[in-house]
Amino acid sequence: MKLDKPVNGGPCWTELGTSDMAGAKRFYEGLFGWRAETDPRQEAGGYTVAHLGDAAVAALTPLYQEGQPVAWNVSFAVQDADAVAEQVRQAGGTVLVGPMDVLDVGRFAVAVDPTGAVFQLWQARSFPGAGILNAPGSLGWVELMTRAPERAVEFYTTVFGWTVNASEHYTQWGIAGADFGGMVRMDDKFPHEVPAHWLPYFAVADADTAATVAAQSGGTVLMEPASMANGRRIGVLRDPQGAVFGVYRSPDET
Repeated sequence: MKLDKPVNGGPCWTELGTSDMAGAKRFYEGLFGWRAETDPRQEAGGYTVAHLGDAAVAALTPLYQEGQPVAWNVSFAVQDADAVAEQVRQAGGTVLVGPMDVLDVGRFAVAVDPTGAVFQLWQARSFPGAGILNAPGSLGWVELMTRAPERAVEFYTTVFGWTVNASEHYTQWGIAGADFGGMVRMDDKFPHEVPAHWLPYFAVADADTAATVAAQSGGTVLMEPASMANGRRIGVLRDPQGAVFGVYRSPDET
């Protein structure tokens, strides 16, 4: 079972902080068919929402702070951002920003788990998050890359109540029987300077075609598309500005 819309505790949104808004728009519009619309209000700070049809699927933003990395960020839906932020602190995490109101659309916080991975909390008001999930061109999977998976399991099950489906090679996160993400132990193949992080994966009609289009558009294929034991075909890409993300095609998709 896959999530097709945001649910409490699950991934609901993903945002790209980029050094080149125009370049990022061109790249992702060509790759996923997105239509990008920038909020014209000055207080929105250039916040740009990408759509598939009428559905909002992701956001692109300028870099708002000095030293902010070019990267994709993942948000998880919560009913009370302040209460969950306190749970984050009590479970050993840190709240970096907020909770704070975002215009009239919701309440927001940025946190870091005890293993060093940054994530976001989103308490919806007028904006619930992604209009679709797990459809080609939309967010479909999130993966925690960490060097301390046991500590991560303790933290996220405490804060969000996630279920854990662990095998010898991979751990999956879920809510009420719906797996929405996974976890990878960062070993010696990962450079020491790469911190723990959440990696979003976007559903695509064809992972191999997506990798080819990304490379032809100035991106980089970090992991060539490969078939997994569960039948998914996945690849890991980097956009021209340096943000890393994944693509996947499920075996039941046509």
